[in-house]
Amino acid sequence: MSPLVLIVIALIVWFTFLNGVADSSNIVATMISSRAMSPRMALGVTAFAEFIAPFIFGVSVANTIGNGIVETANLKIEVIFCALLSALIWSLFTWRFGIPSSSSHALIGGIIGAVIMAVGFQAIKPDGLLKVIIGLFTSPLIGLFAGFIVMKIVLYYASFASVRINQFFKNAQFITALTLAFSYGTNDAQKTMGIMMLTLTILGYINNFQVPLWVIAINSTLISLGTILGGWRLIRTLGAKFYRIRPIHAFSTQLTAASVILVNSIFGAPVSTTQVVSSAIMGIGSAERVNKVRWEVAKEIVMAWIFTIPSTSVVSAFLYWLIKIFNF
Repeated sequence: MSPLVLIVIALIVWFTFLNGVADSSNIVATMISSRAMSPRMALGVTAFAEFIAPFIFGVSVANTIGNGIVETANLKIEVIFCALLSALIWSLFTWRFGIPSSSSHALIGGIIGAVIMAVGFQAIKPDGLLKVIIGLFTSPLIGLFAGFIVMKIVLYYASFASVRINQFFKNAQFITALTLAFSYGTNDAQKTMGIMMLTLTILGYINNFQVPLWVIAINSTLISLGTILGGWRLIRTLGAKFYRIRPIHAFSTQLTAASVILVNSIFGAPVSTTQVVSSAIMGIGSAERVNKVRWEVAKEIVMAWIFTIPSTSVVSAFLYWLIKIFNF
């Protein structure tokens, strides 16, 4: 096994673990901010749900990422190396400044840039790429509008209840938060699983694309370990900087985000949990009052979304160019 292959394996492990660290905040931020659960309990429940989700609900998103975007016939391991490294650079940069970024966008951008530089546009599968792009870019808009509608409905029915309804919203978050964690394990957490399979295909270890149990187990374990440690800087961003999160907001956010992610998972369309949760929070806040949301924070996040795929595509293409120029 060459040194580059060992480095790629290390990058896959690190990126999967980091994905769990960063994305755990998207799931637990609202339940912690609304004081429905302690941080330790929230992260523990989330990690457990993420681990078992792919064993129960399947790996359709991993199939899309690993087998639906690019042709593997003429690809080399250097492509995976550049894609992962560019995604890691971007993820670490945004994590350092507490900006909710999308590791999904970073990974897709890294794959596209390296593949085009290595083989050309003909190696990109248009149908698969279109499914990925549609899922990634429409899910935030759906989350925004769905959050607005869900909050209006919840507010209407809550207006007929007593103040004890707040305790219901706290208790019900165990179910909605668990469902959100399941949706993450069924969708967003499977992107690195797809990269694992793509790597095994390029190296010739597998011929037919069927995700083995050991790949699912490794990916799920790393994601869960990352979640247990938690992304505390991003928890503060999602849980407090938009507006003051109360139990009704947390319940509505989790219900909205889980629904959007699970529907996309049925069709094997990858989405970004970061985007869906963030947009749901904004939609829910604006349902009460538009100026309730601190839109300057949302603007920072949207800018990160816009630049992620182009930035990681350029970085990965540049890295691949360096490898070929200097014959690494």
